[in-house]
Amino acid sequence: MQSSNHDPAFTVRLADQAASPQDASPQDFSATGLKGQAAGRKGFRQRRRNRHGRGLRGELMLPTLPGYRTRSEHFDELVLDSAQRLHDIWGKLLDGVRFAVDEIPPGLEQLVADSAPAPMGSYEPATADEGPVITLYRRVVEQACSSREELQDLVHDVVVEHTAEMLGVAPETLDPVYRRRY
Repeated sequence: MQSSNHDPAFTVRLADQAASPQDASPQDFSATGLKGQAAGRKGFRQRRRNRHGRGLRGELMLPTLPGYRTRSEHFDELVLDSAQRLHDIWGKLLDGVRFAVDEIPPGLEQLVADSAPAPMGSYEPATADEGPVITLYRRVVEQACSSREELQDLVHDVVVEHTAEMLGVAPETLDPVYRRRY
């Protein structure tokens, strides 16, 4: 999933979810050769109710309620908010910077085996093909927090730390509220 705001140079790339067979259309099921599926009939997973007339009638949670979004979507939104805040403050210096979210850092098993702490994020400098990338590791950051308010602060701190590393400045000069808890 790629998302951007009104500035075309400012992009945020989030980890893509692999398309699952449940998301496929009924024509895709018939093309794969599943037996017993007519081309015009909906599959079992596409029906809102099961064949006996029972099952879910609609959404369990309304989109306006906080429980509607998953933890992953909530984390992505926190990263977008922090990146947007820094972009509003610094503007042109952050043009072309991409912020990414991954579940866990690469080589986590080796880090655990060596008793080394897992990184909460990483910074990759710009290459000839693409700009710099700041990546946050969702599972590591979430496990370091005990509440949603603490999660919001820690996500912002990690974004500020890696952006400061990229720019070569102290994090306190990059954002005036760095490491200040509300």
